Amino acid sequence: MMIDRTGLAEFLRHRRESLQPEDVGLPRGQRRRTSGLRREEVASLCHMSTDYYARLERERGPQPSEQMIASIAQGLHLSLDERDHLFRLAGHNPPARGAISEHISPGLLRIFDRLHDTPAEIVTELGETLRQTELGIALTGDLTAHSGPARSIGYRWFTDPATRRLYAPDDHPFLTRMFASGLRGVVTLRGPGSRAAHLAGLLLARSEEFREVWNDHEVGIRPHDVKHFVHPELGAMELTCQTLLDPVQTHFLLVYTAIPGSESHEKLQLLSVIGTQALRGPAG
Repeated sequence: MMIDRTGLAEFLRHRRESLQPEDVGLPRGQRRRTSGLRREEVASLCHMSTDYYARLERERGPQPSEQMIASIAQGLHLSLDERDHLFRLAGHNPPARGAISEHISPGLLRIFDRLHDTPAEIVTELGETLRQTELGIALTGDLTAHSGPARSIGYRWFTDPATRRLYAPDDHPFLTRMFASGLRGVVTLRGPGSRAAHLAGLLLARSEEFREVWNDHEVGIRPHDVKHFVHPELGAMELTCQTLLDPVQTHFLLVYTAIPGSESHEKLQLLSVIGTQALRGPAG
């Protein structure tokens, strides 16, 4: 496929100009004259330089990679059809949809972008964190920094002892069974050639504990609504987890709240003051 530079530039400009700052979780400011978003705002949302993005709108520069186009599609809050169109304009075949896709739907992103005052994250069916709010990072560390199989919290649970330090010890036996049961369910759903099956194979080779619980063939163990975190600075925190499912992409939006007036609620307010100072790197 050949890149359509004119079509790509026109599509990017149209999408940028049709978005308002509040559509993507940005403050409007008092001196805004631009119709829609500024190029530097889009570049920031897409994790690229303003110069690189500007060249695309001006029909210049090298052909963007698939990874770069995926980042632009997510930053501009494109629908799946719009994402696929963008890939074709850039001279690439669109990536797969459904369970293996990491493209977050615009609707889920619009909700996520408004969660400034609470820990929240968007995860895949394999427990891979795609997005976190600032308070989410302050609670658990930057979980998006992991790579390879370690992107899955279920994989980290059995291979990285640091993961367990963020959860109350009394919950560890249940979480061990839950992660194994959840992975088994996804393997059954997606089949022997799936990423889930590959992940299970890696764990069977690496973790004796996983092999033991895997051989119990437990299914249907659901997460508890109340999570017991152990923050390195604030200590024990009891948070309720509300879950919103995007059934098309099989992504979950997890929002963590505390009962007003409780000790955990006070700690959650303090967490917003501490921010991410206490947790710089991935920890769970």
